[in-house]
Amino acid sequence: MGNTASLGEPVGAVTAYLEVTGDGAVTPTVFPIHDEVVIGREPQDSLAADKFLCIPEHTVSRRHARIRRRGDTYYVEDLHSFNGTFVLGNRLRPGAWHPLRDGDEVSVSSAQIVFHSLLMPARENTSTVIAKAVDASDLTRMLDASPDPTQCDVQRTVQKLHAMAQVSIALGAVTDRATLTEKIMNFIFELFPLAERAFILLRKSEGEEPVPVAAARRDGTVMDPERVKLSRTIVGDVLNKKQSILSVDTLSDRHFGSQHSIISQAIRSVMCVPLLLEDECLGLIQVDTSSDPYAFKEQDLEMLTGVCAETAVALKNFQLYSDIEQLLDGFVRASVQAIEERDPVTAGHSFRVADYAEHLAKAVDRSDAPELRKVAFSIDQVREIRYAALLHDFGKVGVREHVLRKEKKLHHADMRLLEQRFKYARACLERQAYRHLVEMHAQHELSMVAFREETRKIEENLRAEFGRLDKFLDTIRHANEPAISHTEGVPDLKEILHYAWHEPDGPGAPLLEEWEFSALSVSKGCLTPDERRQIESHVADSYSFLILIPWTRDLSGVPAIAHGHHEKLDGSGYPMGLRGDQISIQTRILTICDIFDALTAGDRPYKKAVPVEMALDMLSGECRAGHIDPRLFNVFVESRSWL
Repeated sequence: MGNTASLGEPVGAVTAYLEVTGDGAVTPTVFPIHDEVVIGREPQDSLAADKFLCIPEHTVSRRHARIRRRGDTYYVEDLHSFNGTFVLGNRLRPGAWHPLRDGDEVSVSSAQIVFHSLLMPARENTSTVIAKAVDASDLTRMLDASPDPTQCDVQRTVQKLHAMAQVSIALGAVTDRATLTEKIMNFIFELFPLAERAFILLRKSEGEEPVPVAAARRDGTVMDPERVKLSRTIVGDVLNKKQSILSVDTLSDRHFGSQHSIISQAIRSVMCVPLLLEDECLGLIQVDTSSDPYAFKEQDLEMLTGVCAETAVALKNFQLYSDIEQLLDGFVRASVQAIEERDPVTAGHSFRVADYAEHLAKAVDRSDAPELRKVAFSIDQVREIRYAALLHDFGKVGVREHVLRKEKKLHHADMRLLEQRFKYARACLERQAYRHLVEMHAQHELSMVAFREETRKIEENLRAEFGRLDKFLDTIRHANEPAISHTEGVPDLKEILHYAWHEPDGPGAPLLEEWEFSALSVSKGCLTPDERRQIESHVADSYSFLILIPWTRDLSGVPAIAHGHHEKLDGSGYPMGLRGDQISIQTRILTICDIFDALTAGDRPYKKAVPVEMALDMLSGECRAGHIDPRLFNVFVESRSWL
């Protein structure tokens, strides 16, 4: 692609730049753009340094995305990456060109990239269409009063529309119900200057009576919703008739004035509006005052009704989001349950690790340790860690069951065959000895005394040899038990390996096969090198499965977090041999929790449960060896996250 710009700028001039922010391996920087730039994990020999933005994270594809200029517009294209490219939170369709505007945020893994354009405005000969010019400041301030009644009505209408627009924008950006109720309270006191109290009542499910969830006064005092006194008559009319109520001079109102709650609280004017959505009443909002009997007008009731309509939509959206989250959570739990049922001995491991990881992440977020002060996890990030912990072993679905459930260094069937071989060896030795006695008697016609003496010698030799075989078998049984650490040592099996006996009419037969010797010589655990490779493959299989799920932006890191849970800070882990800052802090948290549960989980056929103190000592040794993060381990111990 040539360097000739469309606006007459010098060849090779910088016409845009990227502001890169992030954490971990991503270094904040400003990257100038001439006409094209490729974003990826590893520099490309075919691209100059000024045309390749390197983001050294394993979750970034080798060639992840590309930004190129066409005319006066820059476009971004996802190059069929594993984890996707996001613009303003929306995932791009691979291969499609998406136009960029100044200030657009592009997300590649944990790196946040803000695009800035330096292109000059269009030239004079470029046609520009302006439909209408509006002074935006008119929509951000309240209009002055006008003596003209018609002008006043127009101003009030504009004010109402302006207020409703502000409410709609604000509520549309809210992501949880607690923030929603707080914002509604603030808007109520802004929209209705004479309002003294405000209440929000919500139904937990359709048909139930609504309960107060928020109550506040204009002075900022937050009231206990459970102790709020409300008029049952007003609330009943609003819920049953699904109509908004405005009562002025309420104490004189024949319908409401006699109510005890109205009298006791001296309510002079009240508005109560249902939260309606498609004929479903989700609750109501009540606003009242005890000072001015004519504080609220019909226009105020219309405005509050509009606020309630917006609120009802937001509440319904929260309910739908909650249903989707519960559906996802149920799917994840069911998937984990199905995997763990393949190995009942380890059942519960993923759920425990998820609990530990969630507690540790929150403890790290609260930590005052100088080296962790910059670490902060949002609610979504904690949820992301939890899902990664739940699914970190999902790839075990592809591991053969006899390997997954292996209890000792030799499988049960192999050990039984070995024991039968010992019995066969004893029978062969005994047969050979007595056959030798018979042949000797046939050749020399032994006397009774000589026959008995030879028999005694044979039996004595057989007892000695059988005792030796018994010791060999005891040694093998001891060696067959898996070791928790390399320090426990393995019994010497070389003498057994070299032992052989003669079969009838055949050559000598080994007591211990070479492959059995190799399996029994494993210094830690019970898996042979080949079986360990099969088990270790579950990490890559988990990742291959997880990247197929179209995770939302707030959960897009789940595959990468789970993928690295067997990595070590010194690069000795697997499957990628990552080291140091290449391993995210979320993955480091998962690693500590995974190791701790593997050590302390209930007794298993291949190992005994390790006491908590011993497990912590072993993890401390892993810190000293440079395998796990000592900062996070200290928080794990101090917070007792396993509780």
